[in-house]
Amino acid sequence: MTQTHEIKAQGRKDEGKGASRRLRRASFVPAVVYGAGQAPESIQIEHNTILLAAKNEWFFSSILDLNVDGKVQKVLVRDWQKHPFKQLMMHMDFLRVNENEAIRVSVPLHFLNQEKSPAGKTSGVVVSHNLTEVEISCLPKDLPEFIELDLADLKPGDIVHLSELKLPANVEIVALHLGESHDIPVVTANSVQEEVEEAPADAEAAAPASAAPAKKDDKK
Repeated sequence: MTQTHEIKAQGRKDEGKGASRRLRRASFVPAVVYGAGQAPESIQIEHNTILLAAKNEWFFSSILDLNVDGKVQKVLVRDWQKHPFKQLMMHMDFLRVNENEAIRVSVPLHFLNQEKSPAGKTSGVVVSHNLTEVEISCLPKDLPEFIELDLADLKPGDIVHLSELKLPANVEIVALHLGESHDIPVVTANSVQEEVEEAPADAEAAAPASAAPAKKDDKK
């Protein structure tokens, strides 16, 4: 089961683009909390709090304790807007969590022991991670921060599909309910043959034969 992490915030009444710009100049991030049958709530969070939290993968895939003026709500990050090139978070949306209803969340995959596997030790074999996260469905109390995939036994030519992932109890992969065609490869171990460049042909053989100059009859 995932851990929860507390994020402190403050309620706000000023809304609109002008208010958001003023908040950003004061080093705050404007945000909205919505869902669970309650009215949306406008909040603000210190930018450094968001910036530090966003460096951890749990921030985007775990249930958070959002503490707004002392009142704690269980939430998930649902959307965020970053500055195109600056280290700035511009806006965030948080979704309230109903602990009795299943949620759908994309969680990261952690790949273990690839270097120790037969495929990892074989020269000319490329191990590809076709997915780095997977969308799951479960109750909030069962939400994992990540899913581990042990590749210790991966051999050249092997393919690991979604259905082969070992999931925690009461956790399902959303795509697998859409049919067998969605049981896509997560990891592949393919042999790559080096292309051997052919030796260049002999210059005389490769070049077209030059036409011999025509002989002129000597006239006396």
